[in-house]
Amino acid sequence: MRSDWWKEAVIYQIYPKSFYDSNDDGIGDLKGIIEKLPYLVDLGVDALWLSPVYLSPQIDNGYDIADYRKIDPIFGDNEDLYALIAAAHDKGLKIIMDFVANHTSDQHLWFQESRKSKDNFFSDFYIWQDAKPDGSPPNNWGSSFGGSAWTFDERRKQYYLHYYAKEQPDLNWENPFVREYIYDMMRFWKAKGVDGWRMDVITSISKDWQFPDNPRSNTTENQQNGPRMHEFIHELNQAVLAPFDMMSVGESPAAKAHDAYTLVDPKREELDMIFTFEHMHIDRKKGDVNGRWVLKKRDLVALKEILSNWQHELKDKGWNALYFENHDRARVISRWGNDTNHRYECATAFATVLHGLQGTPFIYQGEEIGMTNADFEITDYEDIELLGNYDYYVKQQQTISHEDFLQAAHKVSRDNARTPMQWTAEKNAGFTKGVPWFKLNPAYSKINVANDLKSDHSIYRYYQKLIALRHNETILKEGTYELLLPTDEQIFAYLRKDNQKQWRIVANLSENTIENPFAASDQKAQVILSNQKNQLVSDYLQPYEAYIVEA
Repeated sequence: MRSDWWKEAVIYQIYPKSFYDSNDDGIGDLKGIIEKLPYLVDLGVDALWLSPVYLSPQIDNGYDIADYRKIDPIFGDNEDLYALIAAAHDKGLKIIMDFVANHTSDQHLWFQESRKSKDNFFSDFYIWQDAKPDGSPPNNWGSSFGGSAWTFDERRKQYYLHYYAKEQPDLNWENPFVREYIYDMMRFWKAKGVDGWRMDVITSISKDWQFPDNPRSNTTENQQNGPRMHEFIHELNQAVLAPFDMMSVGESPAAKAHDAYTLVDPKREELDMIFTFEHMHIDRKKGDVNGRWVLKKRDLVALKEILSNWQHELKDKGWNALYFENHDRARVISRWGNDTNHRYECATAFATVLHGLQGTPFIYQGEEIGMTNADFEITDYEDIELLGNYDYYVKQQQTISHEDFLQAAHKVSRDNARTPMQWTAEKNAGFTKGVPWFKLNPAYSKINVANDLKSDHSIYRYYQKLIALRHNETILKEGTYELLLPTDEQIFAYLRKDNQKQWRIVANLSENTIENPFAASDQKAQVILSNQKNQLVSDYLQPYEAYIVEA
């Protein structure tokens, strides 16, 4: 019988490169995480998800793995990770490793051997295809980082497939040796004490070997959820997850509420949870040739509908993974809210909405102190996705201006979440005494852990209360969900009910002071939590006011 500890948990994601630097080389490391474990224990989280720390050329910040069993020296060594696992376990924290099974680095031994010939043991570890008669790629599939998903290898005289950077060739999961090698590496880390896995783009592992063209050239349409995806994930479950009782959460870009159960229904024996992308597209202009770099005003009605659909569709046949921020997502208060005039209220309002839902909440480092986006120049950014897309759309295709692209980057670039963690107002935000690997957000002099903990409006303290509710109140785990005011463009409100009680969660996700439609009943109700100094419910909702009452 597998345990489901993750249903009771709040999980904290660490981006190790930017969390805390213990040796002053400018890069966060494993010993730095060990030093900050008391901070995380005090917050109240139950598990730590580490973005990749394996050996890597760092083309895509560690998501290009050169050796799955070796820790990259920039983070320390294997012994440091074993020490972190032991220290975390001693404090009651579980460790979730990030695992990239769709692709490796082109520096991985497998690829270096694979490109040598068409008839060696590793030749079919990757996806190779001949050029068309005119020398062009096998089809018009696009890379998520811009341009074609195919690169020609002069040595092998064939194209290889890469859904991401050309330095990240996709593995061939049709090859049973590839699958067994992957499972064996997961067993290796289980033996070292790892408790679970976050699986990077796991729904991409199966490809359509007919290689049909996409409707539009250099786009990524029809490149997800391949014909053997469920078969492969089930096999992974039976080989590793189930026998060793390992928690799993998969990144699933194409999943929608109506089909999500096919990945997370326990009867299907695949994954425990998946991360949907659907709700993160409520400010994206659909179908634009420039992809995610053309934005529109955030659509709160759509957000409510999407999150509600996931609540209903997975009820009793799956479990939700709840998030607004991660290493691939910008700071939610800068993207969809107000990170200046109402930063505390905005951060706590979005947190209230998320943590009140059924599912496992994920907190991304810095979210718990209200870290914001940094309005950098193009030359300041590090992310290969942003730089590749800038080169493709702005310079090559000239379908978007520099100014418009930069404006979108300020809202949605992945680098917004990757600036170093802001611990203090001291030099380099207390992250390092060296030269930081990436530019700090200039806001660190005001927004940092030390300041937040001293503040009367501490976002961290509010998160502690939300996490305590998650641990102590079964209504949040087992209660039903009912959306209220579905077409209201400012208020996100819903009910949670179980056999004993009913809670109403209300958040004004606007900058307006508006009438509270629940005032008559909620003024008489017990307030469970509120982000207002005056805890009483009033006739009007202040900008980004949020509360939970026993209705």
